[in-house]
Amino acid sequence: MKKQKKIFVLDTNVLLHDFKSIYAFQENDIVIPIVVLEELDKFKRGSDLINFHAREFTRELDKLSGQLLFPKGISLGVGRGKLFIETGKPFSDIVSESFSEKTPDHRILAITDFIRNKNPEKDVILITKDINLRMKSKSLGIQSQDYESDKVSNIDELHKGIPVKEGINNDLISRLYEKYEGIPVKEFKFKPLPVANQYFILKSPKASALVYYDPLNKLICRVEKYRTYGIEPRNAEQTFSIDALTRPEIQLVSLTGKAGTGKTLLALAAALHQRKLFNQIFLARPIVPLANRDMGYLPGDIKEKMDPYMQPLFDNLSVIKHSFKPQSQEFSKIEEMQKNEKLVITPLAYIRGRSLSKIFFIVDEAQNLTPHEIKTIITRAGEGTKMVFTGDIEQIDSPYLDTKSNGLTYLTDKMKGQAVFSHVNLVKGERSFLAELASNLL
Repeated sequence: MKKQKKIFVLDTNVLLHDFKSIYAFQENDIVIPIVVLEELDKFKRGSDLINFHAREFTRELDKLSGQLLFPKGISLGVGRGKLFIETGKPFSDIVSESFSEKTPDHRILAITDFIRNKNPEKDVILITKDINLRMKSKSLGIQSQDYESDKVSNIDELHKGIPVKEGINNDLISRLYEKYEGIPVKEFKFKPLPVANQYFILKSPKASALVYYDPLNKLICRVEKYRTYGIEPRNAEQTFSIDALTRPEIQLVSLTGKAGTGKTLLALAAALHQRKLFNQIFLARPIVPLANRDMGYLPGDIKEKMDPYMQPLFDNLSVIKHSFKPQSQEFSKIEEMQKNEKLVITPLAYIRGRSLSKIFFIVDEAQNLTPHEIKTIITRAGEGTKMVFTGDIEQIDSPYLDTKSNGLTYLTDKMKGQAVFSHVNLVKGERSFLAELASNLL
């Protein structure tokens, strides 16, 4: 018996999240409500990635259609369904009685309701990243789902602290302290083997050691604790983070953890420690309110509008600066680097389009980026560039992302096991007892 094709109706936020999402539904048909094209038109101007997605999707539609007409359906390729653009439809009785205003969301619901009634033999499903719209849809008896093609199914690894392997032979740990180059992993008889550049703690009845797995040489190597540009690691997680941030063969690092665990501070300190290896240090973060049009309500020019969102980054830099005396060489070097734009703190949107060769590039609050945004940033990396993404996957400001679909989670899941990548999840807060208590209880 032939499998019945489904019909998926896509909301605007799905296309802005992933402009190639129309190809993610296998043999099923796709419907784009005309109101979605109307909304996309409002996003086509601008330099943010959301504007890029709007433009790219429109170009993709134009390339697909050619001289064909959408009402007849346009093939999405071998093994895929057809794409339709559905024009505006009158509100049915149930939609009219439920929603008095003809907002874009309600117009999308009206079109979805029309398609459902027109195709009673098929499953018609509204795909949207807007939770409230999904609830409205389900209230009308219309199936609705999140866009899940780039969601990570298992995020437990991101929430774990540093793994501890107990019952290790005393002699092996003693040898780790004697042999700086490490010990062959086969001698530890791990099942399964650690992933590339994985950090963990080894414990024997008499001793313990902080180690990592070197995938190129297949060695277990000891990790030493050391001060980095005025910042002393306070726990094993921070020690491992500094090691990953300063290890030359690791070109891509993700640091996750709640507020106060030191993610951004450690990344910035490591960048300053290695400043002679790079042409510039970029410290950037996405400005979520910019996409939500909240920036216009702030007074001043664009720089003054941005400053409140950049302040946490300046605060981290201030912590490092004030770990030295004002007359010290290290303090002066930071100020000199800022003056000469060797150290740049800026909104992420301002860096797009720039050359990223021989750059130590730190992206803060990366949990507010989409998987496609993360990909776009990383694929711009030139020779000699190191990229670091930091964030707390439990503190997401974007209304269309969650712990499973944000770019930081996606990056960590997809890059796990690659020889150039390392991930550390920081659990222990180091700000203060009060901050730690509030983070855990409130």
